Amino acid sequence: MLRSSSHRRTPRTPHTRTAQRRAAAVALVGVSALIAAAVQSGAATAAPAKAPSAAGKVLPGAESVKLTPAQRAELIRRADSAKARTAKDLGLGAKEKLVVRDVLKDGDGTLHTRYERTYDGLPVLGGDLVVESTKADATEAVVKATRAAIAPATTTAKLSAATAETQALKAARAEKAKSPDVNRAPRKVIWAADGKPTLAYETVVGGFQHDGTPQELHVVTDAATGAKLYEWEAIETGTGNTVYSGTVNLTTTQSGSTYNLTDGARGGHKTYNLNRGTSGTGTLFSGPDDVWGNGSASNAESAGADAHYGAQLTWDYYKNVHGRSGIRGDGVGAYSRVHYGNNYVNAFWDDSCFCMTYGDGSGNANPLTSIDVAAHEMTHGLTSNTAGLNYSGESGGLNEATSDIFGSTVEFYANNSSDVGDYLIGEEIDINGDGTPLRYMDKPSKDGASKDSWYSGIGSVDVHYSSGPANHFFYLLSEGSGTKTINGVTYNSPTADGLPVTGIGRDKAEKIWFRALTTKFTSTTNYAAARTGTLAATGELYGTTSAEYKAVQDAWAGVAVGARSGGGGGGGTSFENAADVSIPDNGAAVTSSITVSGRTGNAPSNLAVAVDIVHTYIGDLQVQLVAPDGTAYTLKAYGTGGSADNINTTYTVNASSEVANGTWKLRVQDNAAQDTGYINSWKLTFP
Repeated sequence: MLRSSSHRRTPRTPHTRTAQRRAAAVALVGVSALIAAAVQSGAATAAPAKAPSAAGKVLPGAESVKLTPAQRAELIRRADSAKARTAKDLGLGAKEKLVVRDVLKDGDGTLHTRYERTYDGLPVLGGDLVVESTKADATEAVVKATRAAIAPATTTAKLSAATAETQALKAARAEKAKSPDVNRAPRKVIWAADGKPTLAYETVVGGFQHDGTPQELHVVTDAATGAKLYEWEAIETGTGNTVYSGTVNLTTTQSGSTYNLTDGARGGHKTYNLNRGTSGTGTLFSGPDDVWGNGSASNAESAGADAHYGAQLTWDYYKNVHGRSGIRGDGVGAYSRVHYGNNYVNAFWDDSCFCMTYGDGSGNANPLTSIDVAAHEMTHGLTSNTAGLNYSGESGGLNEATSDIFGSTVEFYANNSSDVGDYLIGEEIDINGDGTPLRYMDKPSKDGASKDSWYSGIGSVDVHYSSGPANHFFYLLSEGSGTKTINGVTYNSPTADGLPVTGIGRDKAEKIWFRALTTKFTSTTNYAAARTGTLAATGELYGTTSAEYKAVQDAWAGVAVGARSGGGGGGGTSFENAADVSIPDNGAAVTSSITVSGRTGNAPSNLAVAVDIVHTYIGDLQVQLVAPDGTAYTLKAYGTGGSADNINTTYTVNASSEVANGTWKLRVQDNAAQDTGYINSWKLTFP
């Protein structure tokens, strides 16, 4: 064991100690995907046009300032006292109330206040919003998780709570949960995340997931019909004397003649030993000296030192780079638990304990406590306390990507010679047993499952793999496309459209993603809205005519989300008709036409058809794409879609038998009475 050079200290004061590294192999896996209904996201408001700053520097006053916990608490208090007036200014209904969740302040006085909503006293899931207001207290922009008015037909449930419990348990068993049990009785909520706001029950099922991870499965059930509306898993999985990071300094605490892993300089973060247990806090690491572990995974203190070090680095990164004191912004530290379970090959964040937990891997020989994995888990806590991205569908992929992105940036920030910064996730823990990392940000598909680019069905993929396009975007934005070597690692990042992307540097990219996460993203943000949000954030930081703004456009185009800064590329060549066409109630079919020209040969097998229809009951509608030769492709059949409002979906059509050039039509017919609407716009995209 190595001893710290400084050993005698005043009791209960933070100080540092040293530790020894030894290489070890560890494994990490993701949970199974939860297949969920598509969630529509409200668009972030784009920033007003601003000239680019000199030499690509942040515009004066644009960045959020570092708030002390007391300053943040005062801003939250003020927002809370004004929430009734804010609700009125936003035009919310008489039964709607706002609940303040978070506040950020920019150098120019602009405030970004995040709210939850209630309706008639019931929580509105998917009703969160962010209000941007000026120093003069005028509202400049609002980002909403849903655009629908919160006006459910009733707040009286037809379905019993017991029926909702039964359905929730059935959903857990379908995921092969172990010993599932309802640990939070059904509560009535308004479900507003994916269509017409509906009275529902939210039931939380505990127990364990199939791989031994604790379970907190949320199941949302229609309180009138009993239909399952949505489900998501709230336990977010991912990754000292250090096994991976060499000899490092740790902040610990001395009490009398005993030392313990309590970081008094960072919100009182503590590191505990679960000693193979799967519940409770465990035992705080303590001992007669200030030396922790020997660098070997067989020494229980070694993993504790890794976890403590990772939490320390992550705290410092968010405070020093982004001005956030603790992941909640309130100066309070989370805590870490190591040696979870027996042969547990994973790590996870749990909101209910505000803690990170790490298994020891196969054979209990490989603790999952490397820098990037520790930062990944702690970042799940940040996301939960800011955007609150639902851990399912596209928002779930963005949630996972956010943890990968900041897991990587914390690793670069650490500047540790034993675990150098890279765009590989979990490269130290040897998940595959052959020295390859868990995930690759430059080309996500190299792991065999992640997706390099966005496509219309990506929301049904496991969130650890649907994170690929956002990870890829961040790499492209930071470093650009093509082959290059960074810190000894060679990358070769492709683009979806085959066009190059020029990076702007990681320092700028991380500021853009953090600002978008904390001021533009909501619980339902999908990939399209993430593009909008990052562009808005970039416009505020660097100006909308800046090289940085154009680079964000090009990097998203490189993963098939939107067009290039100069038009074209990205998601391909698009043709759009934005003219409104009324849809008669229970009447004849109507059409909207697009003329395609300049193409050669046939249409592709993955023709993207983006449809935006405003309608009060989409189950009444039949929607078809009609090719130039009259062949009809049904995009949505009559009777499907239920009672939800509006269609805002991109369909993929195999149109390879059709000539590309000519007049294409969107044909829509309302087949039942009492509901009306119109075609708002539609678009054809040829990849």
